[in-house]
Amino acid sequence: MFGKKPKTTEVKTSQKKKELRKLVKKKQYDDALKIGTEILKKVPEENDVLFIIGGIYYMKNQYQTAISYFEKSLKIGSYDTDVLILKANAHHFLGQSKQAISCCNKIKEIDPKNKAVSELLSKITSAN
Repeated sequence: MFGKKPKTTEVKTSQKKKELRKLVKKKQYDDALKIGTEILKKVPEENDVLFIIGGIYYMKNQYQTAISYFEKSLKIGSYDTDVLILKANAHHFLGQSKQAISCCNKIKEIDPKNKAVSELLSKITSAN
């Protein structure tokens, strides 16, 4: 009556995303990574899941892996400052100042008053 019914895969993906968020909330990161990977096998362009998985790897200090997920996420939503700030921090922790500054500059274009980017830029410049 109100349009098309969601496809079975859309419903399953939605349910899996809820499960993924619950696992992250409970800090069950390994289980969350398994669910997230399952979702991405079926829907590789699922931006929320790319961000969540990248965030989990970031929290586990696996910055290079996190960056690869953040880059995929940014291909879908290039103006996402949350993703950009995590990516900038990951580059910073890996000693990749040039890439971190590049992310910071992009954030400043999008959100010139972003406090997190100002703080990160001062950390980067004081470290060099």
